[in-house]
Amino acid sequence: MRNTLSALALVLAVTLSCQPVFAQDKSIVVASTTSTQDSGLFGHLLPAFKAKTGIDVKVVAQGTGQALDTGRRGDADVVFVHAKSQEEKFVADGFGVARFDVMYNDFVLVGPKSDPAKIKGSKDVLAALKAVHAAGSMFVSRGDKSGTHAAELALWKAAGLDPAGTKPAWYREIGQGMGAALNTSGALGGYILADRGTWISFKNKGDLEIVVEGDKQLFNQYGIMLVNPAKHPAVKKDLGQAFVDWIVSAEGQNAIRSYRIDGQQLFFPNFDAATAQKKAG
Repeated sequence: MRNTLSALALVLAVTLSCQPVFAQDKSIVVASTTSTQDSGLFGHLLPAFKAKTGIDVKVVAQGTGQALDTGRRGDADVVFVHAKSQEEKFVADGFGVARFDVMYNDFVLVGPKSDPAKIKGSKDVLAALKAVHAAGSMFVSRGDKSGTHAAELALWKAAGLDPAGTKPAWYREIGQGMGAALNTSGALGGYILADRGTWISFKNKGDLEIVVEGDKQLFNQYGIMLVNPAKHPAVKKDLGQAFVDWIVSAEGQNAIRSYRIDGQQLFFPNFDAATAQKKAG
């Protein structure tokens, strides 16, 4: 009897010790942008996803370039970012299984209320950047290879200018995320390109305000990809795919649509309910 009880106790101990491991296994890592994190979107989405699936999600918030590198190393199961050409290359190079549009919003040019470059109210972002350049007004760049940084560099290039290359004194690259960059811009009284989601949720606006918005060149598209398990066998294929499927489903898209701050919608889902159901099904 004593031996039987000891054996049962050992089995119970082993079973209990294994339970946390099994629980931890039902989790994924999502490499995403600072904008999706700083805007509070994940805080809104992830409880609903866990309630639906029981899957925990750990978000690694980085610039888009860093997030894609995390996926290339196999250190994430899913990548959720906003630099479409880079995302398509990620898939073409075999690091991602497929790419899906998820949601969009836009970038805005933010600056001090004093508006030294006199660009407030313009809907022409290239003309505004040319005016900032001509005036030598302070401009803060994230300088972190993020999706926002890539968009900023593309806009300067479209305007025929290259302050990142010439490095004038008024152009400050800080190598940090969107929230930190906005804080720096406020402290220096500089202009900055920001995603609207982070701007709406940003609590320390101080003397900053939107000075340029509404240009079609400020469109900001987000995409999602499962990291390719053929390259990285440790990728949790089924759990990661469950997150991708949920994000593009009617439920996930409606959750994105419903996220608001002070009545303002931060992100707009790419699929209506019918399209989302078809895509996920």
